[in-house]
Amino acid sequence: MTTLRLSRPGKIKSLVASSIMTLLALAMFFVFEGNASAHGYVSNPSSRAALCASGVNTNCGLIIYEPYSLEALKGFPAAGPTDGKIASANGQFAPLDQQSATRWSKVNLSAGPTTFNWNIKVPHATSSWKYYITKQDWDPNAPLTRASFDLTPFCNVSYSGTPGNSYSDTCNVPSRTGYQVILAVWSISDTANAFYNVIDVNFPGNLDTAAPTAPASVAVSNIATTSATVTWSAATDNVGVTGYKIFNGSTQIASTTGALSYNLTGLTSNTTYNITVKAVDAAGNVSPVSNAAAFTTLTVVGPDIEAPSAPTSLHVMGSTTSTTVPLMWNASSDNVAVTGYRVFSGTTLVTNLSGSTLDYLVSNLSPNTAYTFTVKAVDAAGNVSAASNTLNVTTPAAPTTYPAWNSSTAYVGGNKVTYNGVNYEAKWWTQGQAPGSAGADVWKLIP
Repeated sequence: MTTLRLSRPGKIKSLVASSIMTLLALAMFFVFEGNASAHGYVSNPSSRAALCASGVNTNCGLIIYEPYSLEALKGFPAAGPTDGKIASANGQFAPLDQQSATRWSKVNLSAGPTTFNWNIKVPHATSSWKYYITKQDWDPNAPLTRASFDLTPFCNVSYSGTPGNSYSDTCNVPSRTGYQVILAVWSISDTANAFYNVIDVNFPGNLDTAAPTAPASVAVSNIATTSATVTWSAATDNVGVTGYKIFNGSTQIASTTGALSYNLTGLTSNTTYNITVKAVDAAGNVSPVSNAAAFTTLTVVGPDIEAPSAPTSLHVMGSTTSTTVPLMWNASSDNVAVTGYRVFSGTTLVTNLSGSTLDYLVSNLSPNTAYTFTVKAVDAAGNVSAASNTLNVTTPAAPTTYPAWNSSTAYVGGNKVTYNGVNYEAKWWTQGQAPGSAGADVWKLIP
């Protein structure tokens, strides 16, 4: 329905509306980056964060636990993460901003139709998907900036709705040679944020497709109840080996950045392991598998009186609300086996979890309240570990909500409504014009 405005001098109305829109744009630009409660990352071609989570990229920091949380203000290139912090979405995961020609593993790619697959942890209302690529002559040894990229997206997909837990775009990738970076941007429609993923790729002309040779002479020594040392001889590569992946059967259990030995910890006593090693190079090529080295950990003799190690790296995983805090931590080890974890708020036991559970959503909290969380591990004999690191979290204030917008209700200036989880205020009389829709300048966003 057409918006009706109360009669007023046209010039004053125009100046007021222009001033309001200018202030609103400034407020949106400088607002602190919040959480859109949506999370996702490009899983294929694998993004920098995805390769960190899978262990191909190393020394990545906490992004290995949250490859789906690279979130910053939307509006790139006018807004969004600052130059030098594009890969980390404004520095929350700073190791991702390290940039050199050899720092990151690369995905082999050719110009032409390419399908970009997103793994979406929490679906959310979406406005667009955009894809940018670096200029042919960009400097791969300098921090990523807007000057590094062609700022016209080579693929721009408008979207109205909420995707599922996976989403794909097939785009024509422009011609390039050598090492380039693709920036994928998922913009959320009903918040101020977007998700930013960089993808390190190799184009023909400087394309390394040769895999390293298989590591040899894999052997295991220093076998104990919960640990053992694995050694092997070096693989070779036409460019250079950048690391090794260590497997138990078909499951990767560790990786190195070039060392030829690794101390396995957190093993289970009286258990057989079958260890193999593969080499990787900077282009992500993986070698054939090495020889296998089987061993059995020692059996615990006598009663089990050894407590598990303390859980480490307790941190907030995702979005904190006024009543919930999502926790995650690293696994403990034990001479026999960790059978459970206990989550505490201060000295109060919140919950008991299984030994394979490394995250928990604490709920029923109070808004605008400070909490202190710790986690302890326990084994089958009842031995309890020392507490993890202490995590201090203050829940945000409860969001203000207003009556839901209704298309049949007439609103006048100053009326406030909630629409799609966002609060708006009417600037003048309106009916039937949805807040946030195209041309709906009658509504202003309430920060």
